[in-house]
Amino acid sequence: MNLSMLILVCLCSSPGTVWAQRDNTPDIKAIRFFSSFTSFPDSKRLNGHTHDSIFYDAASHYMDSSVNVLVPGHFKTVGNKVDIVFWFHGWHNNIDTALQYFHLASQFVQAKRNAVLVLAESAKDAADSYGGKLEKDSVFSWLLNDVLNHLKKQKIIPAQCQIGNIILAGHSGAYRVIAYMLQNGGVEVQQVLLFDALYSETDKYVDWIKKDEKHVFTHLFTNKGGGTDEVSVNMMADLKKQDIPFSFSEEHDMKDSGLKQQRINFIHSTRAHNDIIFNPDNFRFFLENCSFLKKIR
Repeated sequence: MNLSMLILVCLCSSPGTVWAQRDNTPDIKAIRFFSSFTSFPDSKRLNGHTHDSIFYDAASHYMDSSVNVLVPGHFKTVGNKVDIVFWFHGWHNNIDTALQYFHLASQFVQAKRNAVLVLAESAKDAADSYGGKLEKDSVFSWLLNDVLNHLKKQKIIPAQCQIGNIILAGHSGAYRVIAYMLQNGGVEVQQVLLFDALYSETDKYVDWIKKDEKHVFTHLFTNKGGGTDEVSVNMMADLKKQDIPFSFSEEHDMKDSGLKQQRINFIHSTRAHNDIIFNPDNFRFFLENCSFLKKIR
């Protein structure tokens, strides 16, 4: 079974099952479960949601509380800590379509970082950025606890293992849930990776940046994201007024050294909104240049 086939099995199988791949592609395990601490169901979407005259009913779009945890075969617990990368999808997507279309599993494995990847469902196949329960106080910390407990249950990490570094990554409409998690999640987040995903809530990102000089922020944006370019320019202007240093570069000039020299990076791409995550594999590139994640040699 190759990696793409493994992903298809994950899409079709029941929650709670663990799969392991053991051929000439990198090993990976997937754990899927339901959590009470994902975005939905939530009281503000119990009657569905309408956007641009299109109605998204609650049953189809706001009732899935699935969590998918991907563990590379090379993962090992070091110092009783587990580093976790979260991915949040954008509009008209779900955790399965995002995983497959953007090649997230293969990029994560190929980055060879000693961490696990978590995809928690939000507004499913809908035009909606609302983060539901994950916008509320401490809910993210409870979701993390659920992830930790399932990893322990499957004996992937020891019983005494605790949360290490946390990286939040997302595309497009994921900007909102990530911003609120930074503000209200009750958990220390070390790095944020946004892919054409800065539409608003910049005050929350700036507050988080200012909270700790070790916090790292990266936004790769286009002119085709429906406003992410303008918001990025405005955020850079705000940072400049506050004497907070940042870097700006074009995607074709993006280098390892540049990402490591500045903790705040804005990168402009001429490509399309849905094309900047893979081919080339920018998710993998950013993970490889993340100082909070240890490399597996």
